Amino acid sequence: MNGPGMPFGRRGFLRATGGIGALLAAPALAGCGDDDDDALTFFFQANPAEADGRQRVIDEFTRRYPDIRVRALLSGPDPMQQMLTFCAGGKCPDVLMAWEQTYAGLADRGVLLDLNTMLDRDPAFAADLPEGGTEALYDTFTFEGGQYALPEQWSGNFLFYNRTLFDEAGLRPPGRWEDAWSFSEFLDIGRALTERDRSGEVRQWGFVDTWVPYYSAGLFAVNNGAAWASPRTLPDRCDFSTAAFIEGVQFYADLANRYRVAPSPAEQQSISAMDLFTQGKAALAMGGHWRYQTFAAADDLDFDVTALPAGRPLSGARSNIGTTGLAISAGSRRKEQAWEFLKFAAGPVGQAVVAQTGLFVPARGSAVRSAGFAAAHSDIHNLDILVDGPAHSAPLPVTAQWPRIEALMDRYIGPVLRGAAPATSLADHLAPEADEVLRNR
Repeated sequence: MNGPGMPFGRRGFLRATGGIGALLAAPALAGCGDDDDDALTFFFQANPAEADGRQRVIDEFTRRYPDIRVRALLSGPDPMQQMLTFCAGGKCPDVLMAWEQTYAGLADRGVLLDLNTMLDRDPAFAADLPEGGTEALYDTFTFEGGQYALPEQWSGNFLFYNRTLFDEAGLRPPGRWEDAWSFSEFLDIGRALTERDRSGEVRQWGFVDTWVPYYSAGLFAVNNGAAWASPRTLPDRCDFSTAAFIEGVQFYADLANRYRVAPSPAEQQSISAMDLFTQGKAALAMGGHWRYQTFAAADDLDFDVTALPAGRPLSGARSNIGTTGLAISAGSRRKEQAWEFLKFAAGPVGQAVVAQTGLFVPARGSAVRSAGFAAAHSDIHNLDILVDGPAHSAPLPVTAQWPRIEALMDRYIGPVLRGAAPATSLADHLAPEADEVLRNR
C-alpha cells in the first residue's frame, strides 16, 4: 500500500480506483480544460445556494489577493470519482473539497498534500488554529500523522422542531446539548405529538429522519454510550456487537416499527420526511444545518433546533463530527497560492464570510460566535445547539477502509430498521465482518 505522501503511477492509481472502465465511465468535469492555465483551480460540490456562498468567499479572497485568480470547478453528482479521474489524468485541481468519511482514502493514495509541510513554515497561523476553532474538527482531518485538510464547516446532526406544535402541546425541548432528553422522555414526546384520525391513519408524526437511516441509528447508539470504532484513527475493531450499540439501534428502529411515532421505511418510499416537516405534519426532524435554508424558506413554518436524545442523559447528548474541509493536491503546481487560499478560507476573514451567508456552521469558533452568524439565524432561539455542536460531537473513525464499513452497515442495519431482523443480529454479522475489514487493511 502506498503511504500517504508517496506518489504512484497512473496504472497503480487506476487499479486503486476501479480500473480503466471506471475512468472512462466517469462524467467530465466542466472547466478542466487548458483555459486559464495560470488560475488556481478550486473543486467543490454544492447546490446553487451553497455555490453562491462559496463564490462570496472566493470574491473576497481575490479582492484581497488580486494577483491570485481562482477558477471554481463545480462537480457533478459523483465528486469522488471525478477527483480521482482528473488526478489520474494529470489534471488534479489545486484545491479540493474534502469529506470527513472519504479523505483518508485519498490521503492513503497520495492524492492529498500533507499540510504539515505548510504549517511548519507558517508557525503563527498554525498556532492560531486550535485557538480559533474546534480541535475535534482539525483532528478529523489528521491521518497517520499528517494534516490533510483544514475544516471549513461543521455539519453534524441535531433536531429541528416545530415551535407551534410544541407550544400547542405545552412542551418545551432542551436548549443545550447538556440538557438532553432521555430515550424514554423522547419516546413520550413522540407519542404526545403523533396524531391519528378516527381510522387510525397518522396525520401528524412525532419524529421524522432526513439523514441516512443506518447512520442515524448508529448515532442513537453513540448517544447510548457506544462508539463507532476504536481507536479513532486507524481502528482495528468496531463497536457493533456491544450492548450499548445494539440497544441504541433497536430503540431507533422501534420508533417506527414498534411505537409508530415515526414513518416506517416502507412508508418513507411514498412520503418525504422533508415535506412532512415543512408542511407541519411532523413535530421533530433529524438532520443537519444543510436543511436549514429549506426549512427557513417554508411558508408558515415556525421552527427551532434542539439536541438529540441520550440513553444516558446525565452526560448530555452528542452529535456526529460531520465536516468538510479544504485540501491541496499533492501534484499541484500552485501549492503556494493554494496555501494562501486555504489560510484565508479557514482563517478569520473567510470564516466570517461563511458565517454571514447562513449556509454553513463555520469551523472557526470566533466566526460561529459572531454577530454575523447570529444575524443570519435570527429566527433560531436555541443558537447554542449550533454554536456548541462541534464540541459535543462524537468523531467518526479515520480510516481508508470506512467506505467498506459503510456498505456493511447499509447491508446489515437495513433489515433491523425494516423490522425484518433484531438488532442483536448485528453481533453475528455486521460486527465480525467489519472487524475483519479493519484488521486486513
